[in-house]
Amino acid sequence: MAAQQLRPFSYVVLALVGERGAGAHDIASMMSRSPLYWDAAQSQWYAEPKRLADLGYLRAATRPGRTTARTHYTITAKGRKALRRWLAEPARFTRMQNEAAVRLLAGDMIDDSTIVASLAALRPELDRLEASLDESEQIARDIAGRTRYLLLSHRLAHRLIDAHRAWIDEVEQELDGRD
Repeated sequence: MAAQQLRPFSYVVLALVGERGAGAHDIASMMSRSPLYWDAAQSQWYAEPKRLADLGYLRAATRPGRTTARTHYTITAKGRKALRRWLAEPARFTRMQNEAAVRLLAGDMIDDSTIVASLAALRPELDRLEASLDESEQIARDIAGRTRYLLLSHRLAHRLIDAHRAWIDEVEQELDGRD
């Protein structure tokens, strides 16, 4: 029954709470700095920990905050067991909702210069993502027990950003006739 109540997003939240615990604000903040890993509305980062607490996967406790009390979540034995079981399953290749690839896929519907301009507009976003990732790496260095895992994950994110830059260069060369 428990496995049916959890979805991949649930495991992301359990992993973010981890052994140290976290508040929903902390979870939302972590993911806003690293949106390459999982995309969800900010409201979901607040709702899912509450749902998981209601299901017994997390424990909720009220702690003082800067201005108001905040809910801090810690993983329960049930949550730890579910997360460990999920973590042990074979990883699947990442499913991507890649808007840029779809724009190129439909390239026969518009002219090449429009496609190139559309994809080139990704460059500033890639720069922002990389800057955010660099900030996350600095924070990761202070998270005992998770530093090496976070830094390894960030290396993948850097490679994804680099791959997008190289792909945009390739599309520009091909469609603009550049050498």
